[in-house]
Amino acid sequence: MPKVETNRQKVVARLKRENWTGAHGGAHDLYTNPDRPGRRIIVPRHRILSPGVARAIAKAAGWTD
Repeated sequence: MPKVETNRQKVVARLKRENWTGAHGGAHDLYTNPDRPGRRIIVPRHRILSPGVARAIAKAAGWTD
């Protein structure tokens, strides 16, 4: 299993570089991409993401299979 990035700041920076726009919520941020309608990514506000959450974000963003 490939290692995924768990640092929230790096994950959010990559999402922004890839044209994902964020909306701030209570304890989570919601990211959407106009190039991928209907797809959204929820990122919790923790400095370090758990490996499972990081894998789910990477999969939803299309970074892994």
